[in-house]
Amino acid sequence: MKAYLGVDIGSISTKGVIMDEKLQIIANSYLWTEGNPIAAVKGVVAELRGQIPDSVEVVAVGTTGSARKLIGVVLNAQIVKNEITAHAVGTMSRVPDVRTILEIGGQDSKIILLNNGIVTDYAMNTICAAGTGSFLMSQAKRLGLAIEELGELALKSDSPTRIAARCTVFAESDLVHKAQIGHKKEDIVAGICNAVVNNYLNNVGKGKRVYSPAVFQGGVSKNVGVVRAFQEILGHEVYVDEFGHLMGCLGVAILAKNSKKESPFDFNIQDVSFVTKGKECDKCPNNCEIIYIYRDDKLLDSWGNRCERG
Repeated sequence: MKAYLGVDIGSISTKGVIMDEKLQIIANSYLWTEGNPIAAVKGVVAELRGQIPDSVEVVAVGTTGSARKLIGVVLNAQIVKNEITAHAVGTMSRVPDVRTILEIGGQDSKIILLNNGIVTDYAMNTICAAGTGSFLMSQAKRLGLAIEELGELALKSDSPTRIAARCTVFAESDLVHKAQIGHKKEDIVAGICNAVVNNYLNNVGKGKRVYSPAVFQGGVSKNVGVVRAFQEILGHEVYVDEFGHLMGCLGVAILAKNSKKESPFDFNIQDVSFVTKGKECDKCPNNCEIIYIYRDDKLLDSWGNRCERG
């Protein structure tokens, strides 16, 4: 049976799926990147291999995410695509009439507006990670909670605390202050969830209308407290797919399938040594930072130049 591999390499987590020819996910993996995308991808590939029978043959690979170029070389991918395209394609395969995609990941977030299956507008957060998954993780740690506990605890609150979340530093000081003057932990957590949504809508979604059907995805979509906050603030239903955290890799797997470029994928990359090196080119005033990637000491590719010198 032919199958297709999609990998989404983010700053916080690395995700992978294998789908069949009917676009159904038959294997999936979600691991922390931990600052080493190559090691994370090796782990994801190993997990995926263990979930499929020998009768399944992966014939095309696609990569997306912040390390898509690097991992595209490592996996010899047929398709390397940006997150906007990948998330739009993946989401439409699950919710064909989607009008708005609300996505919050580990360190970035984005909003994608669609009309009749065409992306009409989008926006991403810029230099600040306030209101993303890493923000929630730091607040959970400050409260002595596991990140997985935040959502359910937020649902127990009847009076969410108002938390200033326009900036992570201000949010943390505000959170500590509210705890010290006696606010209950569940109210503080619910307030953090509300703050995440307000920060997202006021920054990433600024000036954009959220049309229904709206789909919430990314790792933060697993937090039921944030889901409830979105629904209360927007005033309408927000759909969360069971594979919402995997929409990027599903989308790029579909794009790999549609590319019609097929070649058998070799899962045996665990013992292969991939090494990257960075060097600043001094041949012109651009001073481009060139990245080189080697496989077992053999140069595979390099990128980063901005002039005709190559």
